[in-house]
Amino acid sequence: MHTHAVGTLQRSFTLVRTSWGVLRQDKELIVLPVLSIITAGLLVLPFFIGAIAIGATSDSDSLGPVGWVLMFIGYLVGAYVTIFFQTALVLGANDRMTGGSPTLGSALSMAGSNAGRILPWAIISATVSVALQAIQERSGAIGRIVIGLVGLAWTLVTMLVLPILVIEQVGVKDALSRSATAFKRTWGENVVGNGGIGIVGLLGTLIGLVVAGPIVAVGVSRSNTGLVILGVALFVLWILLVSAFTSALSAVFRTALYRFAVLGEEPTGFTHEQIADAFRPRSKAAPTA
Repeated sequence: MHTHAVGTLQRSFTLVRTSWGVLRQDKELIVLPVLSIITAGLLVLPFFIGAIAIGATSDSDSLGPVGWVLMFIGYLVGAYVTIFFQTALVLGANDRMTGGSPTLGSALSMAGSNAGRILPWAIISATVSVALQAIQERSGAIGRIVIGLVGLAWTLVTMLVLPILVIEQVGVKDALSRSATAFKRTWGENVVGNGGIGIVGLLGTLIGLVVAGPIVAVGVSRSNTGLVILGVALFVLWILLVSAFTSALSAVFRTALYRFAVLGEEPTGFTHEQIADAFRPRSKAAPTA
C-alpha cells in the first residue's frame, strides 16, 4: 500500500513537471487564467450584487424570481468567461503539441472563433452548477456529501468535453458522449495528473499563508490596519498567481490526455508511460481513436 501511494505521487509530480515543460515554451499563456478571473469578476459582480440587494429588501429569506434570474445570469456569464479563456488555453496547448508556436494573441483569436460554439456548453455548465448548489443547500450533511460526489463525477466525466468541442468542431451532444466514452476507457484507481496539480495548488496556498499570515497577525496585534491590508493583498495576489499557474497546467494536461485518450496519439512532450498512467487504464494498451 505504501509503495503504491509513493508510486502514485511520483507519477503525479512527473506529469506536473512534464506539463510545465510544455507550458514554459509559451509562458505568456499563463496570463489567460488571470484575465479570466479579472474579467469574470468584473462582469459577474453586478448580477450578484443585484440579487443580494433584492434579497436584503425582501420580506422573506428567498431571493424571489428576479433575484434567482440575476443569480443564474451571473453564473452563466461567469461560466462563459471561464470557458472562453479555458478554450484559449486548450487551443494554445494543442497548437504547441501539433508543432505550432502559439502566442497570447493567437490563443485568444482561436478562442474568439469558437465564441458561439462554446455558448451551449456554458449554459449546460451553469445550469448544472446552479442545480447542484440549490440541491446541496437544501440537503442535510449526508446529502451535501452525496451531491458533492455527484459534482465530482460530473467534473471527471466531462473533463474532455472542451478539447473535443473546440478542437474537433463538433456539437456539445457529441462532445459529451465522446468525453464519457473516453473517461470509461481510461478510468482507473487514481486521476494522478489532476491530483498532482491539486497538490501543487495546495502547497502554493500554504506558502502564501506562511508568508502573509504573520504579516496579518502582526498587523492585528498592533492594530495596524496598513499591515493587515498589506498581508491580505499579498495573499490574494499570490492565490491569483497560483490559480493561474495550476489552471494553465491543467489545460496542458487535459489537452495531452485528449490527444492520447481520444486520438490515440502520444502528445509532444509526454512519454507513453506518463500519459497512459495518468488515469491508470485497466488495459495497458493505448486507446485507439
